[in-house]
Amino acid sequence: MQMAKRRRRDRRIVAALSLLVLGAVALVETLGGPGSSQRAWAEAGGPQRLRRAGQATASGDARPLSAAADESQAVNNSLVATADQRVVHLLNRITFGARPGDVEAVERQGLRNYLSAQLNPASIAEAPEVVQKLQNTAALNQPSAVLINRYREVAKERKLRKQQEAGANGSATSGASVGPGGDLPQNALKAGGKAGAADGAKKQVGQQLISARLMRAVDSNRQLQEVMTDFWYNHFNISIDKGLDRALVGAFEEQAIRPYALGRFRDLLGATCYHPAMLFYLDNWQNVKAGATSRQGKVSGINENYARELMELHTLGVDGGYTQKDVQEMARVLTGLGLPNPRRQTGDGKWGSFNANYHDFGDKTVLGHRIAGVGAAEIDQALDLLARQPATAHHIAYQLAQYFVADDPPKALVDKLAAKFSESDGNIKTVMSTLFDSPEFWDGRYQNNKYKSPFRYAVSVFRATSTEPSDYQAVAQFLRLQGQPVYGCLTPDGYKNTQSAWLNPDALMNRINFATTVGSGRARFLSAPPVAFAQARDTVCGGKLSGHTEAVIAKAPPALKLSLLIGSPEFMHY
Repeated sequence: MQMAKRRRRDRRIVAALSLLVLGAVALVETLGGPGSSQRAWAEAGGPQRLRRAGQATASGDARPLSAAADESQAVNNSLVATADQRVVHLLNRITFGARPGDVEAVERQGLRNYLSAQLNPASIAEAPEVVQKLQNTAALNQPSAVLINRYREVAKERKLRKQQEAGANGSATSGASVGPGGDLPQNALKAGGKAGAADGAKKQVGQQLISARLMRAVDSNRQLQEVMTDFWYNHFNISIDKGLDRALVGAFEEQAIRPYALGRFRDLLGATCYHPAMLFYLDNWQNVKAGATSRQGKVSGINENYARELMELHTLGVDGGYTQKDVQEMARVLTGLGLPNPRRQTGDGKWGSFNANYHDFGDKTVLGHRIAGVGAAEIDQALDLLARQPATAHHIAYQLAQYFVADDPPKALVDKLAAKFSESDGNIKTVMSTLFDSPEFWDGRYQNNKYKSPFRYAVSVFRATSTEPSDYQAVAQFLRLQGQPVYGCLTPDGYKNTQSAWLNPDALMNRINFATTVGSGRARFLSAPPVAFAQARDTVCGGKLSGHTEAVIAKAPPALKLSLLIGSPEFMHY
């Protein structure tokens, strides 16, 4: 009951704050002309007023904020009524938002046929422009050993340049390019260049990877695979801002996440465990048997970081019944698993390497199960054990239900998904089919009730308006301002997908400004003008808007209607 009241209150906050800003923008645009809204809004103290409005509401002000909130809820409760609305609901949840024409296309194909195809992404032909752009982003597919070697070359080059600039070393360097088809732009480092050139090369690689991620979310025909990739990346999060992982995040997503996003959880768990990006991010490359000399030539020992997150975040969950002793034993299992050696590359070079010299060969006991000290095989035994625990099934089920149904998912659904997870040996596609067939997924109480994260909001704006950026770095900058830089979550728990994580007055104001810029067609980073308002309206919430939102849009000049639509409370949710 309290949770339901809190959701209704939060919904009123969103409706009131959104329409407060939208009304101000519409008035200023009407009186002051195009381009004047953001300047006048700031000069009029808009941000401060918006913050005060949010603070007053959050502190318990009982005054009704907006008729739109209640009307929007009434619309929400009836979404299941028509075929169009069912299609819109499905598109909202399994894609990053409907595009103009998508509803009609799904109705022609049949809702179940469309869902079946999305659950089997290999059956869907990818958009040619997506394929072409991905081919130009070599860092997605290069072996990790190659990426690591090139990253180290750049780091070495940078160090040498700094020494030269400081007068510590006057010798010349070759400045040769990193090579054709590599992750670093050819000739990014040149003889006589500045130390900043190396930083610039690494930055450019990061920008290319971020652009590729955004482009896929906007344009890919395999939308459920992209949505699931987003879900699993945050589940197994690594950060682009940690050293070597700047070069590896794209390969991690492409090699360890996306291929397994709708496969078996155990395969996904293994791929993330053995990928150098994870081993570096959570320091397992420094995890060696007690008293051993580390790879850096220092006396080192057990590092529990990855073992702890493997249990707490990736499998069992924080209340999964493991102990500190289990963490220590799991860390011993993982000793010796580290980064690939580019000079002694084996296999395809994508995965980490096991060095028996650094491994603890003593027997271990994890979750009450004895694991004999035989070497590398211990790792797979431990992963098998973790993947098949009932606590893991419940942890994954809860997160999926929260992501696809409600911030506070119904217990019956979580239990159902957990049972299917265990029964199918962690078959993700089977679990997702159960979720999409569940009455909870189609329940009107849980439709259009999820608040979009900044990433989902930005991508859904481009999809709803049938346009895309010519320069995705402008979108990346918006996401940084919103607190969700792509690949940029520093902590291993990844970005949250709940309303409480993203709803605040300042972020909402930035969304409205973004909607105004894109909807007006004035954004310099757009590759084409957005669609007309009437065409987009049928895509957003199946054309169902609250009476108050309809009234605000009706009073606005034609040039502003699309901005108001994609800045509306209804569009903030999915």
